[in-house]
Amino acid sequence: MSGRAVFLDRDDTIIRDRHYLADPDGVELMPGAAEAVRLLNLHRIPAIVVTNQSGIARGLFSEHRLELIHLRLTELLAKHHAILDAIYYCPHHPQGSVERYSIACTCRKPEPGLLMKAAQDFGLDLAGCYMVGDKLEDMETIHRVRGKGVLIGEENTGETESGGPDHRAQNLFEAVQWILKDMKK
Repeated sequence: MSGRAVFLDRDDTIIRDRHYLADPDGVELMPGAAEAVRLLNLHRIPAIVVTNQSGIARGLFSEHRLELIHLRLTELLAKHHAILDAIYYCPHHPQGSVERYSIACTCRKPEPGLLMKAAQDFGLDLAGCYMVGDKLEDMETIHRVRGKGVLIGEENTGETESGGPDHRAQNLFEAVQWILKDMKK
């Protein structure tokens, strides 16, 4: 499986979306998320979070606060013997109120900057990678680098400029099961 990874959106994919989560105590794993990450670990496939965190640009929380949230996330996963290989985030938003983060960037999904940084850090072939997320922008992000996307959640329909998801699943665990089967093709 060398050169491959599974990119994971954070909110409503691994943890419940709390709308600009700023409190580490508010981190709640989605059902089956820890089991899904552990399954990737067992297959030695990097599990890499890529997440937009415009709350930083909007002045709602600091990067330090985000680090504490991600520390809590990794602690909760570790209780289930699940490990994230990396977490990449974009703190920017063009209409942010914090000047240094108020920019148009190449790391804010659907731009592929976070994926490209991970590819460099992990030696990945992005065309052989997958992304799981709850938004069409997640599908657009992975399609921009010729990878495959799995859209989770019942209410998600539609397509992006690059088309629809390669697969739909109810949750992260179901998505990872499909990815593992698809990787064997």
